[in-house]
Amino acid sequence: MTQVDTAGTGQGSPADTGVPGAGAGAAAAGTGGTRRARIHRAIRALSRPGLWKRGPVPAASALVLGLLMLVHAQITDSGGLGSLVETFLPWFGLFVPVLLAVALWRRSASAVVALLLPALVWLNLFGGLLGDRSRSGGDLTVVSHNVGAENPDPAGTARDLAASGADVLALEEITQQSRGTYEKELAKAYPYHSVQGTVGLWSKLPLSDTRPVDIRQDVGPLGDTKPAEAKMADNRALRTTVATDHGPLAVYVAHLGSVRVNPRAGFWTDSRDRNARALGEALAVEPNERVVLLGDLNGTMDDRAFDGITSQMRSAQDTAGEGFGFSWPAAFPVARIDQILVHGVEPTSAWLLPETGSDHLPVAAGIRW
Repeated sequence: MTQVDTAGTGQGSPADTGVPGAGAGAAAAGTGGTRRARIHRAIRALSRPGLWKRGPVPAASALVLGLLMLVHAQITDSGGLGSLVETFLPWFGLFVPVLLAVALWRRSASAVVALLLPALVWLNLFGGLLGDRSRSGGDLTVVSHNVGAENPDPAGTARDLAASGADVLALEEITQQSRGTYEKELAKAYPYHSVQGTVGLWSKLPLSDTRPVDIRQDVGPLGDTKPAEAKMADNRALRTTVATDHGPLAVYVAHLGSVRVNPRAGFWTDSRDRNARALGEALAVEPNERVVLLGDLNGTMDDRAFDGITSQMRSAQDTAGEGFGFSWPAAFPVARIDQILVHGVEPTSAWLLPETGSDHLPVAAGIRW
C-alpha cells in the first residue's frame, strides 16, 4: 500500500511507519518526560533560598507551639501556669491550621516544615481520642452530674436524670434548699440513696458502709475551730459500697475545690490541688478491688494535679468514649472537668447526656466486670 505524505515532508505519519506500538511508545516517553520535568521544576522551586528565608515568625511560632505541647509537664506551675496550659492543651491543635494558612500565604517552606512538630505532637497526645472507642455491652450504667447550686429547675433536672436509666447516679453541688426536691423526685427510680453534705448518691442497688471522705476542704486556724456539724454541711466527698450481682463495688463521689483566674494569683488552684491529693490518698487505701470515682473534679485528666488519682484509675471517657467529651460550660463546652474514673472494672462506653438547668453537662458510662 502506498504511504501518503500528509505533511508534505516525504515521510509517512508516525502511525503509518509499520512499527507496532511506535505511537504508544512515543506517548509514554512524552508522559515520562513531562513527569520528570515537573519534578525538576518542583526541586528547583524548593531550592530557591527565598522560600526558606520567608516567614521566620510563623516558623518560630510553630516550633514554640510544638515544644510547648511536648514539654507541657515541665512548665512551671507558678501562678497555676502549668495547670492552665494542661487544662486547655487539646485546643492548642487549632493553632496548627492557622499557622499553616499563614505559612502558605507567605510561601514559607520553613514554616510548613516547622509545623510538622506541633502536628505530630498533638496527634501523639490526642489522636487516639478522635474516634469512637465504645463497645457493646455493660453490666452497670453510672451517671454523674454537677446539678448547679443556682439551678432554676431542680425537679426537671432530677426527672431528666432518672429518665437516663442510670443504675447509679451521683450528684454534686446539692444545696440545702434543693436537697428535698432531688430526694422526692428520685425516690421512685432509686430506692437507695445517701447525701453527705453537698454530694449524694442514688442507686437501684443496695448501699452499705457509706461515709463522708475528708478531702481537707477546711484547713488552717479557721478550719480547726469550725464545728463538726458545720464541716459536715459543707462536705464535698463520700464513699459507699454498691451491692451488685458481681460483688461489691466501691463508689466515690467528689466535688473538688473550684479554680479561679485573677490578676494577682493567676490561675488559682490551691484548694482543688489539696483536695485532689487527699482524694488520691483515700483511694490508695481503698480495700475493694473494684472502684468507681464520680464527680466534678474541676480539672482535666491532663492536669498534673491529678497524678495521684490517674496513677491509680483510668478515665472511662478516654478508654471507651467518643471524642473529648467536654462537659463545661454546658452552653459551649471547652473542657471535661466532670469525670468518671474506674479501677478493677472495664468501661465499655462513655457519653454526655443532654443539657439540664445546670452549667455542667451530665456524664455517663457503662461498665462491666
